[in-house]
Amino acid sequence: MADNSPTSPGPEPYRVPDADLDDLASTLAKTMAEVRQHGVILDRLGSEPESVAIQPPDGTLEAEAADGKQADGPASVFILALGGEAYAVELAALSDWVNYLFLPVYGREISTSRPWCAQWHEHPEAVARLHALWLAWQQFTDTEAGLSGPSTWHRDHLDQTLAHLRAPDGPFAACTTSPTRPNHRVLATPAPEQAGVAA
Repeated sequence: MADNSPTSPGPEPYRVPDADLDDLASTLAKTMAEVRQHGVILDRLGSEPESVAIQPPDGTLEAEAADGKQADGPASVFILALGGEAYAVELAALSDWVNYLFLPVYGREISTSRPWCAQWHEHPEAVARLHALWLAWQQFTDTEAGLSGPSTWHRDHLDQTLAHLRAPDGPFAACTTSPTRPNHRVLATPAPEQAGVAA
């Protein structure tokens, strides 16, 4: 006998309003950056040599080690302190944040008085300042920062960083001043003094 029961349509797919897509993209970019950051930290932890020591029965060595770790603080997560693959991974995460969140919101018109370089990642000062800005953004946009966290980030971190990066004599001074005529040149830095060189 044939089944004559009416077929019920499947559930309607969930549709995200267009206005919410930007929020989702921003959240996804932040999550991806945090995952990369965690990967960098895990790589660093995995590459640190384990110290093997004989511990006295009273546990004094463990207590001393704990005190030492608290005094030293955590290892640096600043990009200029990283090297090799850890630097590359961190730079990729920073690039995602700069390209998908920072520039769409804060990348104003390019001019001679407000230069910008599309190849910012080749300017060490720009990398250092943008990375520091990104680290602060992660801290001050977290719920633990409270309701005034984003305002603090804008006032204490974003405004200062933009003033230095986009200054006429900043790291992009020799770079792009017109989107129709892109230019990229890393300015030379002073040579370090060489000790012991006879005059």
